[in-house]
Amino acid sequence: MLTLPDQTGRRILVTGATNGIGLEAAVELARAGASVSIVGRDPKRTEAAAAAIAERAGGAAIESFLCDFASQASVRALAADYRARHDRLHVLVNNAGGVFDTRTVTVDGIEATFAVNHLGYFLLTQLLLDVIQASAPARIVIVASRGHYRGTMDFHDLGYERGYGIMSAYQRSKLGNVLYARALARRLEGGGVVVNSCHPGGVATNIWTSAPGWAAPILTVAKWFMLTPGQGAERITWLAAAAETATTTGGYFHDNRPKEPSALAQDAVLGERLWEESARLVGLQVGPEVAPTTP
Repeated sequence: MLTLPDQTGRRILVTGATNGIGLEAAVELARAGASVSIVGRDPKRTEAAAAAIAERAGGAAIESFLCDFASQASVRALAADYRARHDRLHVLVNNAGGVFDTRTVTVDGIEATFAVNHLGYFLLTQLLLDVIQASAPARIVIVASRGHYRGTMDFHDLGYERGYGIMSAYQRSKLGNVLYARALARRLEGGGVVVNSCHPGGVATNIWTSAPGWAAPILTVAKWFMLTPGQGAERITWLAAAAETATTTGGYFHDNRPKEPSALAQDAVLGERLWEESARLVGLQVGPEVAPTTP
């Protein structure tokens, strides 16, 4: 088990924390002394998760928030609720996510995989960014996936109106995660806020419950070879709290080691284009530009 330095006085927000790696990460961060807030979609499940985390963390006080990341209004409400309660946020863990068997459109008219897995992270982070900057030294952890290596980014059809596939949509959203992490790290460099993305490993969680029926036998067998949620959570907590990652920024990590992301993920011009499109889709100003250079 990963040993974390004392996190007393650090305020941490973990999204997608009602089960799986998000819940396990919240437990470990609370055990290290952090003031942990979790985000879930369902009130009863979120309340139950907060109680379970508190019990496993030795009676720590766990705060909970509600948010449906498929709704931009809900993400904005979450950010407003957090700001109303706190003026500091030392670590933001963007972990909430999902997959959809068939093409689904959100209330905002956006393909749901991209909306939840990428735009939800983008919007929440941007809305809380000044609070995070005021809390420096601070960290932003974006839970991506090795699936980003097969991801593409077609700005003429971001939502797969043509040729939707559960994996292609997921891979695009995860490429978006890595591109955003790198673009945000460039913008914040030198300001005391580090931004990194990671692949938590192949973890036996419930994220693929929406996969098509034909995939069920494959997933059942695959889970025998997957990491436990606790093992996957270590990849998150290492970036969120370990001493050796306190100043690392703009990296993509797998198994607590830096790994070169895909060629597209390293394309800074593409990252800036995605930033512009993401800002447009969520109704935010683009913000200060960073002159992109492709490695």
